[in-house]
Amino acid sequence: MGENFKSGFVTIIGRPNVGKSTLMNRLIGQKIAITSNKPQTTRNRIQTVYTDMERGQIVFLDTPGIHKAKNKLGEYMVNVAEKTLKEVDVILWLVEPSNFVGAGEQHIVEQLKKVTTPVILVINKVDTVEKEKVLEYIDTYRKLYDFAEIIPTSALRGQNTDDVIDSIFKYLPYGPQFYDEDTITDQPERAIVAEIIREKALHALNDEVPHGIAVGIDRMKYNGRGKIYEIDATIVCERDSHKGIIIGKQGAMLKKIGTNARYEIEKLLECKVNLKLWVKVKKDWRDSDFLIKNFGYREEE
Repeated sequence: MGENFKSGFVTIIGRPNVGKSTLMNRLIGQKIAITSNKPQTTRNRIQTVYTDMERGQIVFLDTPGIHKAKNKLGEYMVNVAEKTLKEVDVILWLVEPSNFVGAGEQHIVEQLKKVTTPVILVINKVDTVEKEKVLEYIDTYRKLYDFAEIIPTSALRGQNTDDVIDSIFKYLPYGPQFYDEDTITDQPERAIVAEIIREKALHALNDEVPHGIAVGIDRMKYNGRGKIYEIDATIVCERDSHKGIIIGKQGAMLKKIGTNARYEIEKLLECKVNLKLWVKVKKDWRDSDFLIKNFGYREEE
């Protein structure tokens, strides 16, 4: 590792649902952040690590979307996101390709004006619009803020995502390696397993159950003799009617969630998994400080 080695922290911000987790998974080359077409899927800052032994190491913090909070969980998520802007070396701001700059974007511009951190604007999903339009969108955003760089990409298709990495390295300070090169995330396995189950539940349930679900891992134990992980997990929802939907007719929905989650978890842990799922109702858990902490959302991290 020479003296040209750079290292630093980068946060990916943007309104909910602009593709932050998809971009991070694409840059890292592995599935870490959960993706869903529902806003506010990412609830914690997920640290993922990109290492290039020649150039350096980038530690990504994927913050919850910056938005106007409606409950205690929402407030917690916004505080985490806004605090992160001051603590990182580079900010990646992800936006959709559009000439319309809404209140959500204006709110983010106001937050960015309070910090001196270089901001790289990433216009995502450019595969969904005509090429000529992209220049217009770049122009619209250029007038809003003095960006270090503006990069049009498609995280889903992998277009220009290498340019994003190149740009980040330009603005990182020289420094030591924080993690060994084979580290991809600092999230404990239990947390990632819980997130996979939550993602599969969100996908399977579509819009039937609003965002009030959390997943707690009750037991996660490796059985050396059978070479199998025994995992017991509870899906927590806010209403009795939601519980019925999550379980489904004769348990069909819960079985589907379990099958999909088990497939991903086996890939993650690289061994067979025996997954048992339960469903519990805890009314208004999103407004309870104790329950929010209980499901792993902690402000001080």
